Amino acid sequence: MVGSQNGIEMPEWGRLRAGQGRLRGLRCVHTVLGSEPLTHDDLTDLAKLRLDAMVAVGVDDAGLPTEAHVAHLRPARQDGTVIERMAPVAPARLDLDFADWIGALEDELARSTRTREIGARDRAILVVVSAGRPRHETEEAADELRELARSAGVEVADVLVQTRPQIDPRTVIGAGRLEDLVIRAFQHDADLVIFDHDLSPAQARNLAERLELRIVDRTQLILDIFAQRARSRDGKLQVELAQLKYRLPRLAQQDLGLSRLGGGIGGRGPGEQRLEVDRRRVRERIARLDKQLEHLGRERSERRSRRNRRDVPVLSIVGYTNAGKSTLLRALTNADVLVEDKLFATLDPTSRRLRFPREREVIVTDTVGFLRDLPEEMREAFRATLEELRDADVFLHVVDAAAPDFERRIAAVRSVLADMDLAHKPELLVFNQIDRLEAGIGDTLAGRCGGVAVSALRGLGLRALLEQVEKTVWREGLPERTRDRLTALAGADDEPTDLVGVTA
Repeated sequence: MVGSQNGIEMPEWGRLRAGQGRLRGLRCVHTVLGSEPLTHDDLTDLAKLRLDAMVAVGVDDAGLPTEAHVAHLRPARQDGTVIERMAPVAPARLDLDFADWIGALEDELARSTRTREIGARDRAILVVVSAGRPRHETEEAADELRELARSAGVEVADVLVQTRPQIDPRTVIGAGRLEDLVIRAFQHDADLVIFDHDLSPAQARNLAERLELRIVDRTQLILDIFAQRARSRDGKLQVELAQLKYRLPRLAQQDLGLSRLGGGIGGRGPGEQRLEVDRRRVRERIARLDKQLEHLGRERSERRSRRNRRDVPVLSIVGYTNAGKSTLLRALTNADVLVEDKLFATLDPTSRRLRFPREREVIVTDTVGFLRDLPEEMREAFRATLEELRDADVFLHVVDAAAPDFERRIAAVRSVLADMDLAHKPELLVFNQIDRLEAGIGDTLAGRCGGVAVSALRGLGLRALLEQVEKTVWREGLPERTRDRLTALAGADDEPTDLVGVTA
């Protein structure tokens, strides 16, 4: 391929020699005025395209060559560098058997490349931009993104944290840092790049063209986790609907070759382009899913109406994701529910009956965990859970007491509840995982915030929690008609009750 002074047009290489430890089998040689060294763009293209070599030949005023600057890829050193520069010499003095040299270099790259099993997890580089946030919030965002990637089954190869006042409108991280990201992607043999911020269609397109890797933003990552976790019909339909609504504005491929041609008057011309066909099909699928979910919503409403007619109080367990909500439900009701140390391990709402002494019983509902900056697309995937929350009489707000930012997490959950007009519901703070703290710290936190300290995994503090639930439910949180009926069943005795016989 031969270019001009304006540039060079390269074909689409696809998977040509794209295996691990292999180079592309192509070298780039270009001239520069004077004796300028290789530029940053040259080195970026070398790593991005996996070229055999990048050569810049200097030219003097008479048009004669001066020095040749040569760079090539090499196994990563301890400092992370993957590019080796040769000492500049006159082109005629380049004493190099290129075939033997490149063969030895590929052998060295192959030996240094880690082997990966077929079907192994994707390797990703995480990108977090401060965008004016304080340093501790940026670090917390990076830790949370790392946990999201782990929950999605992605192996984190590297984390890039950039401090800048605002997001770059074209590439999020700016042109200079983007070139550095290209080098890192080659160095870590990454399959995709995950951004902490939601990307606009234009930003995603610019990044994909420059990096030639899969680009995923935070919303897309969470939707992928939801797709893995959904088990019920409701959950699967809701996740599919949220994914389609997310992807609809990002359908940007144009393919005139697949346009539908028509004949006759009014039918000639390019017809309907492939992009328009894709968008129409997505809209039709969204309309069908909306109808199915509306039908399932009526069924859920009927079930809740039957439950409400029995005047059984409802406790909804809410909280930040991975705070231990499912573990608490299992500890209280002996329910056989999934418990896993991952974000969004539980997506579908689960309800179990919890019986108190004196013929008292409640329904305990486990809900999906909340997250900071919950995007609008995610609200659709929460619809079934949110409907359950509207019928709750009391919220058991589970907090990970061992989390360093537990106060921010409490505020994030309350913000979501306030957006849903549920801030008026009675709330009982449950500080979970106190077994991970020093003795007494959990009780101090709970006392300061007016909550209860427990360890759902070890069964600590559950009796105190049940006593507080009984006081909250039968004294404060219920509608008047339900409270009067349960008070009549319980009798006029207000003495403390020994809470035993708790069953599913």
